[in-house]
Amino acid sequence: MRMIRLISSSLRAKLLVLFIILTTIPLIAVGLVAYQKSYASISSHSKAASMLQADTLGRNIDNLFTDTERLLELSKNPQVIHFLFSQSETYQEAKEILQTFTLYRDTYKYEDVMNISFINLYGKGISERKGVFQSNINPLRNPHFQILTQYPDAVLRVPPAMTSGFDRVDGFTYPDQGVISIIAAVKQRITHEVIGFIIIDLDDSFFKEFGENVSIGKTGFFCILDQENNPIYVPSAGRQDLNILTSTNFAAPEWSSRNSFVLNTKGQPWFVVYTPSLTTGWKVVGLAPLQEVVSEANRIRQLIIVSVVLSIVFVIIIHFFLTRKLTQPIQLLQHKMRLTASGYLEAKVKPSGNDEIADLGQSFNIMVEKIKGLLEQSIREQKLLQKAELRTLQAQINPHFLYNTLDSIVWLAEANKNDSVIHLVKALSQFFRLSLNKGRDWVMIRTELAHAQSYLTIQQMRYRDILEYQIQVEPELEEYPILNMTLQPLIENAIYHGIKNKRGKGLITVSGYAEGHSSVVLTVTDNGIGISAERLALLRSQLNQPAQVEESDLTEGGFGLLNVHQRLRLYFGEEYGLQLDSTAGEWTTISVRIPKNKGA
Repeated sequence: MRMIRLISSSLRAKLLVLFIILTTIPLIAVGLVAYQKSYASISSHSKAASMLQADTLGRNIDNLFTDTERLLELSKNPQVIHFLFSQSETYQEAKEILQTFTLYRDTYKYEDVMNISFINLYGKGISERKGVFQSNINPLRNPHFQILTQYPDAVLRVPPAMTSGFDRVDGFTYPDQGVISIIAAVKQRITHEVIGFIIIDLDDSFFKEFGENVSIGKTGFFCILDQENNPIYVPSAGRQDLNILTSTNFAAPEWSSRNSFVLNTKGQPWFVVYTPSLTTGWKVVGLAPLQEVVSEANRIRQLIIVSVVLSIVFVIIIHFFLTRKLTQPIQLLQHKMRLTASGYLEAKVKPSGNDEIADLGQSFNIMVEKIKGLLEQSIREQKLLQKAELRTLQAQINPHFLYNTLDSIVWLAEANKNDSVIHLVKALSQFFRLSLNKGRDWVMIRTELAHAQSYLTIQQMRYRDILEYQIQVEPELEEYPILNMTLQPLIENAIYHGIKNKRGKGLITVSGYAEGHSSVVLTVTDNGIGISAERLALLRSQLNQPAQVEESDLTEGGFGLLNVHQRLRLYFGEEYGLQLDSTAGEWTTISVRIPKNKGA
């Protein structure tokens, strides 16, 4: 028990036990199963190497088709669509289309593209090699065109064995070359109706070069099969073994993804590696006699034994060096962390060297400094937030506003304007009910708009001759949350500093819109006296640095704006808040920018 406690409490003892386990147990295991390990090692190596070659060919096929299929953008060219859609064409139109073909070739360097053709549903076509032509064969009889007519968004990649149909349509033959055709539908831009087809012919020499130059083992080979497991390309060295491919069920579960396995046949077993082409759906299959793959198993077994012996010697030597270098700085870091955990944030590590442990000590120091900074920042923000909330509560219960409203109610009652009294009392009641909001900071925008409308109703009855207002906010924006008492201080600012100082009747407009997918912007606009350029610059400067502005330093009309701006930035972040725009003598707009779906 004492020995167990010693090992569990000492990092150096744990490392010693770990090193012993990692050296002796593998040595015994490798000694007992040397041949099996060597066989597995050879198989794994061969699988990885062959899979890498197959993946390389698969990626090259995908890259070839991905790059070439950029030419399908030609099907969206207005000149091409007009050519296929119209019954006649001019020499200039055909020339411009062929020039577009050349431009794409010069831009993307399509060396493997042999020809680009377009043909409409009536046999009228144009191609690089033949120019404008009229096919004698009905294109809709072609089975591939029939598929594209039913599935216009599909892209067909037709292997060499199936491209003869396209030769008959456009009149071309490639007697000395294998051709892979990429075919897609051309659709009318407005109705998306199929009006023709684009055919891109590729030289299949890419497959031949890879197949003839890359092999598995001494006699193994790679081949390519289509979606129906029909051979697309088989190198000359592997054609005699083609029956192995055709007799194998490639739809079996083990062929559903990239894999390798041993295929047992009536003759010798074969090592098979397989990977799909994600773009075309074709299969890249490599085959090699299994005996060639595992011929060096005995040599690998001996190499493993020698490696294990050398590893034991190396581990014993390095153990004493590592434990001395690792445990001492780790113990020092442990001590400093315990001091920090106890609340002493002045604990620092003096890292020595440039290794990971030294970097860990430096990171620990940075972490402690950041924790101190975050604590100080949190304290400052809490003070600012409490101050802003106190200002909001003070603004909610504005005695002058309440006295003036009650005076208006008395005056209306003495004038026997009962309907106006009822209307004003209801507006005042709703205003204070929404202001208090049961002590919650958040409301929906629709509630904030109702609060603003109650305030505007009261003020309109007081300033009937000089004030009009309108609220224009889309209904879908009303379901987003906003801080309570955001709009009312802005409207109050617009009345007392804009409308009251204007000759004639003033108008206040509250509107809103969505800014992208992340923000909502509400605006309060008045057609009052506006703000001079100097005062506007001062107000903007105060809004940009709210935490550094004292109440005594605020310009006239800036207190309410700064209070709202501070609350928004404290809750949402520096990128949100108020924006002020104005033209002296004409108008003023205050924009409130808040995030969507954040808050309550």
